[in-house]
Amino acid sequence: MEHSVLIMGGSGQAGAGTAALLRRWHPELPLTIAGRDLGRARRVADELGGATAVTIDLRRGDLGLQWTDGYSAVVATVWDSHLNGLRYAQDRGLPYVSISSGLVDIGPEVVAAGLRAGAAPILLASHWYAGLVVLAVLGLAREFDRLDTIEVSGVLDEQDSGGPAATADMARLLAATSAGHVRRDGVFDWVSGPDAQVEVTSVDGAVLPGQIVPILDVPSLAVATGAPNVRFAFAFAIGESAGRRRGGPASTEVKIDLEGVDRAGAPLRTSRYLLHPEGQRPLTALGVALGVERLLGLRGDPVPPGLHTPEALIDPGYAAERMAEIGAAFVGAPGDR
Repeated sequence: MEHSVLIMGGSGQAGAGTAALLRRWHPELPLTIAGRDLGRARRVADELGGATAVTIDLRRGDLGLQWTDGYSAVVATVWDSHLNGLRYAQDRGLPYVSISSGLVDIGPEVVAAGLRAGAAPILLASHWYAGLVVLAVLGLAREFDRLDTIEVSGVLDEQDSGGPAATADMARLLAATSAGHVRRDGVFDWVSGPDAQVEVTSVDGAVLPGQIVPILDVPSLAVATGAPNVRFAFAFAIGESAGRRRGGPASTEVKIDLEGVDRAGAPLRTSRYLLHPEGQRPLTALGVALGVERLLGLRGDPVPPGLHTPEALIDPGYAAERMAEIGAAFVGAPGDR
């Protein structure tokens, strides 16, 4: 592949982690690290090897890049605030990945994609860990004949909120609404106030105050599985994660509770934790890298133009293999069969 993958925000935590994984999996894949600080971008590119660095301006339709620059994909690991990255990809028929819009911000992206549905394949991956949680749930759901309830909850350590761009994304999304989004008895609904408050149980048994949040994982899981009851809750920046309580670095954890029936029609309940000892960054980077790999046709069939979500493109079993490679683990929780 002669053209380079343009990673907007490539010198940030998610972007640099994504680039490192792509370099490990596909050593010959050209990568371009794009950011506002050219020196920082160059340091990341030099560490990768076989990569270039450029500056970009998200306010410009051409991103401040030369028309002669040829790219194979555009990856927005920062908020594409003016949608110029998306337009740049559509104008050139390039695959595009977005991870920062969130449920409350996706309207402009969806409209832009719909107006030019045949222009380029677009991966809308503003899910938790860029879609990895959805893929983890779908992997566990294979044990079920019917899913009735999906409850996902997690802990975000106050020292693991990501870099400045991720912090700004979180502030923007939480400022948009304090309500949570759920599916309840088959109906998508908003919950607020006391109805949005829940308890989140950490892997070490600590019980923390949590909040049901508006996140793309809810409609993705509800539509993919048909489960009539789906919710996603987090204890955001509440202090120490289980990793730090043990004296180590900030860890990340997501608890997945599934209820339904098995292939024989008997009641079935599964309760697992998805854990990573180094926090959210490795998992987010993996989610993005899996999406880029798929869009470029480096794994699987060619992806047609149109709007796509992670669960539509990426096999959960393959994602689980890649998660294990980077040190993530699934462990049983109390109540797991």
